[in-house]
Amino acid sequence: MTWFSSPDDAGARLGEVGYLADPATATTTYLAGALEKPLLVEGPAGVGKTELAKAVARATGADLVRLQCYEGLDEARALYEWNYKKQLLRIQSSQGDDSTWSETHDDIFSEEFLLTRPLLTAISREEPTVLLIDEVDKTDVEVEGLLLEVLSDFQVTIPELGTVVAVRRPLVVLTSNASRELSEALKRRCLYLHLDYPDAAREREIVLSQVPELETKVAEQLVANVGRLRELELKKAPSIAESVDWARTLIALEIHELDDKAVDDTLGVVLKHSSDQARAVRELRLRR
Repeated sequence: MTWFSSPDDAGARLGEVGYLADPATATTTYLAGALEKPLLVEGPAGVGKTELAKAVARATGADLVRLQCYEGLDEARALYEWNYKKQLLRIQSSQGDDSTWSETHDDIFSEEFLLTRPLLTAISREEPTVLLIDEVDKTDVEVEGLLLEVLSDFQVTIPELGTVVAVRRPLVVLTSNASRELSEALKRRCLYLHLDYPDAAREREIVLSQVPELETKVAEQLVANVGRLRELELKKAPSIAESVDWARTLIALEIHELDDKAVDDTLGVVLKHSSDQARAVRELRLRR
């Protein structure tokens, strides 16, 4: 499958599904498909890393398979595990017949008893697939070792069954908030893209593309306020998605001017900590 025919094609098709990609993003996304290499997307929370993978799936008509990473993630949750209850039932049902243990063993370690998890699911599919490995920096370092075989050769080795090789390679997108440094071995296997918060003009374009009914003047006020909030030392800076949510909130409340009262009434849409809200109200008023 040719994911995109060119960087311009990638940018245009991503734009058609609501993801406004800058030239670097469009080019790197195109190369990930053309070179069949995983794409590591790094940057602060809320800049559109996960949404990029979803947009690629929408733009190409591919299915999305997502591995959400977290501390304690292991092989059983990432690759595969055996259905032990079903295996036990088969062993019990075979007692008393003429089956040898070798035959029973071969039977219970067959695909019928295999529970595939996201990594194995993605490389086993014959249909176009986008594999999203989300927040890979939240896993333990050991989990990166599980990814190396998949990302190098697009295959998984199951001792009882052998090696499963991808019939159709998925387009792999890994995201990281850079909470820890990833191994060089993992990075070496990937293309790299760093996403940051967009400038005011681009964020206004993003907001208006998602909420076209928002007045341009209000969109400019919203983006300006979000930019000021991101300059503060907050527990959680507003994401692009929260900017869009704020715009939709203003539409729902029929607010046509983002003044102090409107900010006070709606700030909970973009800031989710009371200490952040108190500081933001104080700082925004000082800067007006």
